[in-house]
Amino acid sequence: GLVTDVGVVTSQAKTNGARDEAGAAIVLRGGTSPGSVSKKTFALVVGDGAGASKLTKAEANAVPVVPADRFEELLETGEVPAT
Repeated sequence: GLVTDVGVVTSQAKTNGARDEAGAAIVLRGGTSPGSVSKKTFALVVGDGAGASKLTKAEANAVPVVPADRFEELLETGEVPAT
């Protein structure tokens, strides 16, 4: 998988209406979906109402923030979509 061995944190990110599916999609492809952001996090995927603490941690650790509507692109390419 293209997100193999990377940690992608999700915050209020929904795929097809279900929040848990975002994390499951990452794990299914061999990645991890930890509950918190760290310097090892590959990307933070955010949806409406994303937690401010996760956004702050992502900024502090230079972790790319990906809008939920670009999540599929991240899964397909294994790269953070250009903004």
